[in-house]
Amino acid sequence: MKFGKLEDSSNIDFTLPQDHPDTKNVLSSNTKGLGYISIGCAKWSKTDLKGFYPKGTKDELSYYATQFNSIELNATFYGMPAPAQIHTWKEKTPEDFKFFPKIPNTISHFRRLIDVTDPVTQFATSIMNFEEKLGMAFLQLHDNFQPKDYERLEKFVKEWPEEVPLAIELRNIEWFTDENMFNTTCELFKKHKITHIIVDTAGRRDVLHMRLTTPDIFIRYVAANTETDYRRLDSWVERLTQWKEQGLRNISFFIHQDIEAASPLLFAHFIREINKKWNTDLHIPKMVTESTGTLF
Repeated sequence: MKFGKLEDSSNIDFTLPQDHPDTKNVLSSNTKGLGYISIGCAKWSKTDLKGFYPKGTKDELSYYATQFNSIELNATFYGMPAPAQIHTWKEKTPEDFKFFPKIPNTISHFRRLIDVTDPVTQFATSIMNFEEKLGMAFLQLHDNFQPKDYERLEKFVKEWPEEVPLAIELRNIEWFTDENMFNTTCELFKKHKITHIIVDTAGRRDVLHMRLTTPDIFIRYVAANTETDYRRLDSWVERLTQWKEQGLRNISFFIHQDIEAASPLLFAHFIREINKKWNTDLHIPKMVTESTGTLF
């Protein structure tokens, strides 16, 4: 994910913002405890995950699913998924695996939420074939989609099928600087049980928020490819621990990073810290470097 990436992030303050006052209230609405913890990548192809697959791996998704329990499915952003394709993906993964399909750019970027009833119905109907393996769909709006377009967003949210969990990512700074609009939008999300996506990336600290609208979280973390990445992940472990104590229900945490030898260490570090802090037993992915075959 290129959004907010910088060549030099040495002067960036990566401190996480304080929680919005309403976040605690939203979390306290969940009385059933913690549900799923999903941690994964945005893609599973060898091209994007060099050094991950053992030599000779033929079915990338099947192997990926032995190491991670979820995927941020960006492939669906570029084309409407057919039900047959959904079934194929579903059958290649274990029972506890979850998919988080991205709403096609035809809906979000080209039509910009105008006259999208038919494609939305088609998309939702298709991804429902994931059945119990559907985490939630997510809508990423273009960074030039502004509050002046609020009525389109409101219509989209109100017409979204309730049986399909949905998260929305806002990128334009005006959604966050206009306090009245920010409150109005968050209340809309709360009313319709829409999860407010959090993006943590170096170059866009202006849109990093801590206002949850459901007891679920969807975090898209973009590595800076420096030692700060580990401290940033430690900060997230601390914040997630606080939220867990307050009523956090489901966790979806996706790490975006460049292809490099340090990549597996980030995933391993984050999951290891979660396991240690929460006494969980999440699988720590093992990655094989192409050059040495060394397991991290």
